[in-house]
Amino acid sequence: MEDDAMIGDDEAWAAVKRRDRAFDGRFVTGVLSTGIYCRPSCAARHPLRDNVRFFASGIDARAAGLRACKRCLPDDVARDEAAVLAAIDEIRSAEEVPTLEELGAIVGYSPAHFQRVFKRATGLSPAAYARALREERVRDALGESKSVTGAIYEAGYSSASQFYEQTKGRLGMTASDWRDGGRGRTIHWSVVETGLGEMLVAATDKGVCCLSFGEDEADLRARFPKAQLVEGGADFETLLAQVVKAVETPGADSSKIPLDVKGTAFQQKVWEALREIPPGETRSYGELAAALGNPNASRAVGGANGANNIAVLIPCHRVVQADGSLGGYAYGPEIKAELLRRERKE
Repeated sequence: MEDDAMIGDDEAWAAVKRRDRAFDGRFVTGVLSTGIYCRPSCAARHPLRDNVRFFASGIDARAAGLRACKRCLPDDVARDEAAVLAAIDEIRSAEEVPTLEELGAIVGYSPAHFQRVFKRATGLSPAAYARALREERVRDALGESKSVTGAIYEAGYSSASQFYEQTKGRLGMTASDWRDGGRGRTIHWSVVETGLGEMLVAATDKGVCCLSFGEDEADLRARFPKAQLVEGGADFETLLAQVVKAVETPGADSSKIPLDVKGTAFQQKVWEALREIPPGETRSYGELAAALGNPNASRAVGGANGANNIAVLIPCHRVVQADGSLGGYAYGPEIKAELLRRERKE
């Protein structure tokens, strides 16, 4: 590619080889032997490198005498992006959540096709995006409003019953708890010795709400200043044993350990993506952002990573720098390195 603002040819070819959707729209791949140009993610058989030339856009490729691939439709990328942005604007401004059929009609796509386009771009279906948006709004409203009911309506729910039905088990704490900073909630906790040093584990009746290293009751109280803290407890001891086992043998299945976490829709999306990284593997911030459908959000991914209160069970230690170096970790690089070493069974 001749434009200095574009990515280099080696990086572009690497993106083509792994069919990376995050690069769709950033350049097109011209195949001189066939006379066509494609998206980087085109599913067609890879051409020989000597037959490939990269172009900044379809316009440049057509000027060179190439035609668009009929399989991957590279010229539709800009249209897809515009359609997704228009749908997001509609979802944000509509009083009632628009149906998939309504969104398809607005952007000129069939409902089924637009569902695929939207999910590819955002990582969520339009309906799931709308739910996440309202949950984020209600968290913000509950922190500012004196009335739970008022906050629910302000966030866009048509009734209190609709709010409780749609957010049951998703927000962790109840609406009143969110508004009042957790006042009235009971958190059981304990500090135990592990092969990684002293570990603090805390849990509500819904699940683990904090797992950290080198912290104590004072740190826990700083995180949850309005909750009632109770050391130990019979039911908690059972959960604690499960957590200790998961930490001492990193990579073991911890999916059945219940969690009680709070965060924005984007943070929850990042945390879910972290739990999908296989034990022993790592991802860069950029790779994680691209997997979430937003390759420019690596800084936001880093922020969500730093906001994670539950180490190991939400494995933020599996995120490293682009050059493969460890990068930062809230509890020190030694613990991060040891967790990864154990997962790789080195």
